[in-house]
Formats: sequence, C-alpha cells, structure tokens
Amino acid sequence: MKALLLVAHGSRRKQSNEEVVILAEKLKSQCSAQYTIIHAAFLELSAPLIPDGIKLCVDDGATSIIVLPYFLNSGRHVIEDIPNIINETRALYPDIEINVAPHIGASPLIMDLLIASANTTVTNMA
Repeated sequence: MKALLLVAHGSRRKQSNEEVVILAEKLKSQCSAQYTIIHAAFLELSAPLIPDGIKLCVDDGATSIIVLPYFLNSGRHVIEDIPNIINETRALYPDIEINVAPHIGASPLIMDLLIASANTTVTNMA
C-alpha cells in the first residue's frame, strides 16, 4: 500500500498544527486512488514528529511512503533536516520504500496558486 506523509514545520500555536491535520484529511478524500494511507507529521514542536508519522504509515500497512514537505522554500529544514531524519528512520524499516518529494514551493503549480491567491479578495484576516 502506498502512503503519503504530509510534513510541516510544526508550531507552538495549536491551530496552525490543526490546519495541517485538516489538510491531510482533505487530501484523503481527494487522492485516495493514489494513496491508501495519508497522515500529517511535523519536523518539530508538535506531534506526531516525522519518525512517528512514518511509523503510523507502516502500522497502517504502508509498503511505500512518499514524504511531502509542506514548505515554501528550500531552507535548511528542507535541504538537511528532513532528509537526515528520513535517512535515520529509513534504517528502521528496511523493507519499506521511503522517498521524499520536492517541497511544495518547488512545484511548477506554485505560480498558478500565487496568482489565484493574489486575485482572491480578503475582507477580514481575523
């Protein structure tokens, strides 16, 4: 079974972390044909952390996992921290294929998203 693990930074602000979990839940309904298992995980500051998210996927029966960094820029977390954590965790699951997708900001679709977002009128940012 194929799993998608959406990885965000994590925040001290509970609502920010809940937004990522809700996004993962929405992904379940949008791409269940491609991914049987979908979970959210965090680099730091919130649970589940990345290794725990991978364990959740494995416990749910995943035989391959795509880790999708929900980050806009290719900073240190994307270039070093996430790959290092994945490599350390991969050793615990030698029979599971674990790959890291390009971060969201590297997607060619980002330009369309930015333009569409800029054209959306926001009246209240509360």
